[in-house]
Amino acid sequence: MTTQPTAILVHGAFADASSWNGVIADLTDRGFPVIAAANPLRSLSTDAATIKALVQSIDGPVVLVGHSYGGAVISNAAVGQANVKALVSIAGFLPEQGESALELSNKFPGSTLGDTLQTVALPDGNTDLYVRQELFPNQFAADVPASQAALMAATQRPVAEAALTGGSDSPAWHDLPVWTLIPTGDKNIPPAAQHFMAKRAEATVVEIADASHAVLVSQPKAVADLIADAAGAQA
Repeated sequence: MTTQPTAILVHGAFADASSWNGVIADLTDRGFPVIAAANPLRSLSTDAATIKALVQSIDGPVVLVGHSYGGAVISNAAVGQANVKALVSIAGFLPEQGESALELSNKFPGSTLGDTLQTVALPDGNTDLYVRQELFPNQFAADVPASQAALMAATQRPVAEAALTGGSDSPAWHDLPVWTLIPTGDKNIPPAAQHFMAKRAEATVVEIADASHAVLVSQPKAVADLIADAAGAQA
């Protein structure tokens, strides 16, 4: 029997590892080992180094999966890691060298995220960003049940402004196969931007009509299907 690759799931900004719960349950039922990593959300370089260290601890093949900003993290973390066999971007960023998440989200019209943000000045001089709780459900998770979206808003992890403005190193998508899921109702990263990045990376693309940025929560089976496809293609 062929051993399934380990799926390492990397959450993005304004979320935590629990956003993968439905996807984890589905993948586990299919026999995949799964780790939902804790993404620090501090800077692209340090976040990628954290995920790279986790990848290096795995004995065997890995499929790296990133949601939103997590897509940029996995694009950097996978560089030079021979056991990473594929990248899967879920409503995510696939930056070219030097590009930032903020730059890419503003490359095409449609993002309404900026108007929903609340800033918190940190003692070290950095700035944390939150989505205002009353605006979070509509902005981030419009197709998630209201009670669940409210919990997501209250438990969101802030992202450091530096993480969204930092430029990417040379990304692993130049050398690895990529699968991308694009929710057409995304209000954070315009679908046009996601298509632009997917085309550039020569990704296999699946669209989910009218799904929100939180498609991993609202449509966990579709996300798990794409991850399984990516893993199966490497078998």
